[in-house]
Amino acid sequence: MAPSAAPQRIVIENCAIATVDANDTEYASGYLVVADNKIESVGAGQAPKGLENVVRRIDGTGHLVTPGLINTHHHFYQWITRGLATDHNLFNWLVTLYPTWARIDEQMGRVAAQGSLAMMARGGVTTAMDHHYVYPRNAGDLSGAIIGAASEMGVRFTLARGSMDRSVKDGGLPPDFAVETLEGALAGTEETIDRFHDASFDSMIQVAVAPCSPFSVSTELMKQGAELARRRGVRLHTHGSETVEEEQFCKELFGMGPTDYFESTGWLGNDVWMAHCVHMNDSDIAAFARTGTGVAHCPSSNARLAAGIARVPDMLAAGVPVGLGVDGTASNESGELHTELRNALLINRLNAQHRERALNARQALRLGTYGGAQVLGRADQIGSLEAGKLADFVLWKLDTLAHASIADPVTALVFGAAAPVTASFVNGQQIVENSRLTTVDEDAIAVATREEAQRLARIAAQG
Repeated sequence: MAPSAAPQRIVIENCAIATVDANDTEYASGYLVVADNKIESVGAGQAPKGLENVVRRIDGTGHLVTPGLINTHHHFYQWITRGLATDHNLFNWLVTLYPTWARIDEQMGRVAAQGSLAMMARGGVTTAMDHHYVYPRNAGDLSGAIIGAASEMGVRFTLARGSMDRSVKDGGLPPDFAVETLEGALAGTEETIDRFHDASFDSMIQVAVAPCSPFSVSTELMKQGAELARRRGVRLHTHGSETVEEEQFCKELFGMGPTDYFESTGWLGNDVWMAHCVHMNDSDIAAFARTGTGVAHCPSSNARLAAGIARVPDMLAAGVPVGLGVDGTASNESGELHTELRNALLINRLNAQHRERALNARQALRLGTYGGAQVLGRADQIGSLEAGKLADFVLWKLDTLAHASIADPVTALVFGAAAPVTASFVNGQQIVENSRLTTVDEDAIAVATREEAQRLARIAAQG
């Protein structure tokens, strides 16, 4: 057997480091050594002497190094419908926009994915996910287009292959032509798993089973979707307890609240994570903690749609895994996850019970890194800077005017203005340099975004 090639190393030195490990280990001035696609060592002071095959050294003076940010809930297609229905609650917003979303096609899906991914990646996201559930008839290969965009950009990615089979005629919200049949949704989801899911340690692409929500999906699709996911060994994702209206809908239709309904359909467990979970009582939180069910907290979207304030401090105290989500850019037009660190902290302090003790800067950073890895089922691979984990990390520039008087770098990152990303690495490969993507042409994506948004608007106007 031929000997394996010696690993190539990247060394980052003279930087502050927040590892977000189990002990929240931090270094005021430290180093990070990457060997191929994994972290080899991290510590205080200078890197070890005598390292071989060092192909690059980075002087991190004035920077904070953290794990890459991990987005746990998004709808990429909404990138080309931003700025619409800006004064609506969730149900009215959905009813207004579903007829437009139902006209998307493969080209629109690809461009929307490129735009959504670009905004996140240039702001420190190294692992993204997309909950795509709109599969109009004859729209082309939407899943392939989305995954292709992620692969081109070089981000680690989970496609939550969504579905809807409860349309207006069945008491749901989507138009009849925007949903799939039960059989079609299940077959399309399993085909996506067959084509794309990679369960390996350093996987760049994974797939989850993700019926959209209780008010757009039949009970049978929920049950059979859970059975499919567990038969194939993939994770499960959906929306849950986002608004008061959803809770009322579940009680009227199913005779129980959302959490009890999810449990009755097999949708609680340590392989499940749900978006929003704003309206959770003590019993709901206890059920999530008991089963290990995760939550994607989307503070900006929840505020934009006036959904409410999720009880994140109570969830964390109970042991519920919680990560952060951008959510679709039709309800969070900025499309950036790093702003969610700050918004999660600030919005949760408006909770009358917890106030200024709700979250602190390091808890917010953990939500956006290790917490995200937990809910995506990848906490042994990403989410913290530890030897043996994958080399997904960000260098945040904190020595400019914007952060000049904030002594603590984690406080500067979370409380301060959005910090420039000097460099972002995924799997040991650099994808951002000086806040610009290195793998794709941002300007071309911007042009394509405008063109596809205009094309979609024209098609939707024609009915």
